[in-house]
Amino acid sequence: MTVVAVVAGVLLAVAALLVSYRILAGPGTLDRVIGIDSLVGIAAAGFAIWAAYSDDTTVVAGVVALALVGFLGSAAVTRFRVRDDR
Repeated sequence: MTVVAVVAGVLLAVAALLVSYRILAGPGTLDRVIGIDSLVGIAAAGFAIWAAYSDDTTVVAGVVALALVGFLGSAAVTRFRVRDDR
């Protein structure tokens, strides 16, 4: 289980770096919103991996809440965003 958790953690860290680049260099607001939503999903997956590794089930409610807040935030931003003018 330790090897799987370490490999998953490294892959999530690489994904977080790539998504952070997309957030900073995104040409439009929707690219940045998708990047932030992806980063929230990566954080939730990281917490879930930590919960599985440590056998601590108290984190599961936080993972669900984080995923819900990320989804609602993305939906709200895409609903009320202003068009990008190039």
